[in-house]
Amino acid sequence: MELYLKLIDVLFPVFFIIGVGYYLGKKDPNFDTTFITNFAGNIGTPAMIFYTITTTGVTLDIFIEYFIYAVVIIAGFAVVGFIFLFILKKDTITELPPLILPNTGNMGIPICLFAYGTEGLGVASAIASVIILFHFTIGVLLAKKSFSLDILVKNVPIYGIIIAVLFLYFEWDVPGYIENTTFLLTYTTIFLVLMSLGIALTRLKVVSWTHASILGAVRVVIGPIIGFALIKFLGLTGFAAGVLLIQSSMPSAVLTYLVGSMYSEKKAVDNVASVIVTSTLMSFISAPVIVYISLLFFQ
Repeated sequence: MELYLKLIDVLFPVFFIIGVGYYLGKKDPNFDTTFITNFAGNIGTPAMIFYTITTTGVTLDIFIEYFIYAVVIIAGFAVVGFIFLFILKKDTITELPPLILPNTGNMGIPICLFAYGTEGLGVASAIASVIILFHFTIGVLLAKKSFSLDILVKNVPIYGIIIAVLFLYFEWDVPGYIENTTFLLTYTTIFLVLMSLGIALTRLKVVSWTHASILGAVRVVIGPIIGFALIKFLGLTGFAAGVLLIQSSMPSAVLTYLVGSMYSEKKAVDNVASVIVTSTLMSFISAPVIVYISLLFFQ
């Protein structure tokens, strides 16, 4: 019974805020999310990365370790995603991002926070850092089928990662005023991005429910299987292993749609949006199962 209550404590706040966003999106179809996008991309996310990595007890060794684990898992996602896209006769390049880049930021970080506290938040951010890097490198490369260094240089969250790693490397103490400021920005960002996810669900449309459901299931079912396999292969234990499992099971990231809309043709973008919608809806069922398993076996 105690574990079930913990499960409610972890998931209710996340799903409730997503629901608030969905309600606002339905009530006002013209609800302007430009502020949220600009704030999260240029201020909130960099601050959240810095705060969660430098003030939650994550060491440089742990950061690098789980950064590498995330890269390995994404490689596994890529292989599986390519196979399924090929079978369904989809574009194996431009439609691959939603299968390899899970929503570790909007959903994964708050779920890991509520499941494992600030320690889990730090490891979750280390994993999310990989996804952020890949959105603006591999994600752009796949969507555009070419790559420009300018996109990476202009990406503000990348600098948040670099500065955080410098603090870990030199073991600098974070001044109190910076810690307090990034603390406020972190929790503000978590609320806003969850709400924006709910709003996005009212706007993204599904082209083919059959294909989108298959690919959505690949994202939320195969994802945790790959994560669990890596955990067992490496003999990982404790809360960090639970965080890795949760992050690997998240649905497709909404950011793959935003990147795709900038660089891909409309048909590919519509298919990407379809996978985001179906995988997110499926995660409302799969996430409680994965969090339950994580809390049961990895403490």
